[in-house]
Amino acid sequence: MKNLLEVNRLQTVFRADQGDVTAVDEVSFQIKLGETIGIVGESGCGKSVTSLSIMRLLGKEGRIQQGEIWFNGANLTELSEADLRKLRGKEIAMIFQEPMTSLNPVFTIGNQLIETIRLHMKLNRKESKAYAIQMLTKVGISRPEAILKEYPHTLSGGMRQRVMIAIALACKPKLLIADEPTTALDVTVQAQILRLMKQLREESGAAIMLITHDLGIVAEMADKVIVMYAGQIVEEADVFSIFEKPLHPYTQGLLQSIPGTENNDNNRLFGIPGSVPSIQRMPQGCRFHSRCEYATEKCIHEQPTLKTIKPNHQVKCWLY
Repeated sequence: MKNLLEVNRLQTVFRADQGDVTAVDEVSFQIKLGETIGIVGESGCGKSVTSLSIMRLLGKEGRIQQGEIWFNGANLTELSEADLRKLRGKEIAMIFQEPMTSLNPVFTIGNQLIETIRLHMKLNRKESKAYAIQMLTKVGISRPEAILKEYPHTLSGGMRQRVMIAIALACKPKLLIADEPTTALDVTVQAQILRLMKQLREESGAAIMLITHDLGIVAEMADKVIVMYAGQIVEEADVFSIFEKPLHPYTQGLLQSIPGTENNDNNRLFGIPGSVPSIQRMPQGCRFHSRCEYATEKCIHEQPTLKTIKPNHQVKCWLY
């Protein structure tokens, strides 16, 4: 099966007072139709910036310094803003991390949802409204007709998140980018939203790029997992390999830090020592070396490359 999305050596930088800072460095991956890829890592590791680079929504201060982003045969880094607007919402949809900043505060929910449907699905106003009600019902909103008349600030965080998910799923996109899609939701609604995303994938063969801190969601949803650290990919493998035999010390640390049900030593949670290096002062060698129990002199001075250890399993570590 051919790749729907190919990201090749992506480097994204932002202007800062002290000069350009690199938020995403040499990131490459592919997603096939019908595949779900989970991108995990600590806050600030570059997960969300990678997704915003694909959508070309980096704002005035951000830019793609180098690399290519191919979607369905088109290089997104070279498309005009007008062509990108045709793709966004219809071909590529995104569920943003913070729904309050994504929904327009001066328009009603109905205005925003119905206009998206009318623009991309070529339905009349009556059909669009009926479809909007259907989508709000699907995401677990019990009074859809009343909610259409509400403004975003009148809704709870969880309700706004569900509205965002309804907007993203409405046009049956080929690629759904979901940035922490269930953060503000309780577990029952979370399960409902994950079912909806699976349904979209099964019905239309859509690909899903799932950005999350929740490794439980990754285990349930993803076919393939990318682990990011300090703006780079440090490990990539199928979901079973990542959970059964993680290779990178950082991935091992992430999995060890999941709270378990069994009694461990004094019931203390495991934590990775130290903190993520500053985006403005990245270390010379392996970016994880100051937190790694296996670090050697080579790790301090030389940066490893992403190496294929076995089929479909790559790791960026001098141990291998």
